[in-house]
Amino acid sequence: MARIGCRTLGIEAPSCEMFHRIYFHLVWRTSGNAPLITLERAEFLVRFLRGAARHHGSYVLELGMVSTHVHALVRTRPTTVLWMLVQSLKGGSAAVANRELPPGPGPLRWKKAYSVTSVSPRALQAVRQYLRSQPNRHPTERIDGWGGDRPEFDREG
Repeated sequence: MARIGCRTLGIEAPSCEMFHRIYFHLVWRTSGNAPLITLERAEFLVRFLRGAARHHGSYVLELGMVSTHVHALVRTRPTTVLWMLVQSLKGGSAAVANRELPPGPGPLRWKKAYSVTSVSPRALQAVRQYLRSQPNRHPTERIDGWGGDRPEFDREG
């Protein structure tokens, strides 16, 4: 389990630590459910989303993608502001992709809504399997040439 000292939380107390295992399953879709996630964009998203999450003290443990939507298994800290994390993942990825990648089938845009579900440590493997199964669940939205994510693991998951 990860530890956060009380000083991180602004609490002055001797030998005060907090143990946590906080996991979320995030899902968001492209605007209009358009098939905007190409192979190049999928590879970019893997790198970008992991880096953006780390900026918020979080980790993207696994990604599942098809051309119309993204699934992410994320481990966060108790101090993570979830809406700010999601804003960085969605808004940041679209802004940087549209600025730095060659044009795809259209500008990368996300729907405003997203889904977030808490995940118990016991359910991590089932969620990982679900993320890996996305191309089979949505065969018409499979990303040509993309072999999937290389998952990250922490001691607990």
